[in-house]
Amino acid sequence: MTPPVARETVLSVPGTFADASSSRTADLNERAGEMIAAPVIVLAAPQARVDTLAVSGVIQSSLFSALDKSVGLPRSARAELAFTLADIFEYRVDVSKDLHVGDKFSVLVERLRQPNGAIIVSKILGARLAVSGNQVEAIRFKSAGASGEYFDGSGKSLRASFLRTPVTFRRISSRFGGRRHPVLGIWRRHKGADYAAAMGTPVRSIGDGVVVFAGRKGGYGNVIDIRHRNGFVSRYGHLRRFAKGVRPGSRVTIGKTIGGVGMSGLATGPHLHFEVLVNGVQRDPRIALQMKGGEPIPSRERGSFQRLRSRTLASFVADVPVVTSN
Repeated sequence: MTPPVARETVLSVPGTFADASSSRTADLNERAGEMIAAPVIVLAAPQARVDTLAVSGVIQSSLFSALDKSVGLPRSARAELAFTLADIFEYRVDVSKDLHVGDKFSVLVERLRQPNGAIIVSKILGARLAVSGNQVEAIRFKSAGASGEYFDGSGKSLRASFLRTPVTFRRISSRFGGRRHPVLGIWRRHKGADYAAAMGTPVRSIGDGVVVFAGRKGGYGNVIDIRHRNGFVSRYGHLRRFAKGVRPGSRVTIGKTIGGVGMSGLATGPHLHFEVLVNGVQRDPRIALQMKGGEPIPSRERGSFQRLRSRTLASFVADVPVVTSN
């Protein structure tokens, strides 16, 4: 293999960092499997050093396993990065089931190196997911006129009316569609999505709404139905318990814990059974909850946002070199 050719490079990095243009730098491509890591030093201090790290990769099994192959971060930081990415995209992408082999990701993080050698991911400055050929961006931007911390490529807040998942980043044990029922032993249409999780894992409401049912109901066991403002009803089955105050007529807000994962009803192990009903008919949650964006950035902030977005996306280029300090 021909070794990378060193050359001087200065990259413009988004965020409020010191100018690194006066520093002499050298390029070095670091590759680990499918990963490409490209840190760009932008600030140095005797007490600590802050730089940015751009990581890109291809999904082979899961986002967590792909990030776990990345260089430049300790294992604990890589795990936390996966969960934080899932949180950022939770209104658009359910990373536990929407990502497939061959999908791609890129992320730019601010990395803090402590004098004692500890490495911390301070914040995510930007990220991009290519899911089944469709790209979803998350650009960190402080807007005075729009809510949310991250915005997509068109300047719309990633914060939307519904979360894509009723539990945080966890593994799905089955998908919407036909399957052999694990208890009944017969084939029946599986009208929802199952999330495998430890007993008692918090279950959250996917949106603002009113509880219309909370009790036992046949094979669902302990189940909660919530009616939302657009007429959708979200259903949460096999619960171990209901959260305090959750009863018919009570109002819940998006992300509020409404119960805990269990195995009540027709269930062979702890998991959450989740459904979305539209006009009383079960719909595939992946389709029913697709969101194209929330509140847009005001026109007066568009220029600043687009400049920041351009700089962020530039760091995702596959052959961006690693830049180290002398």
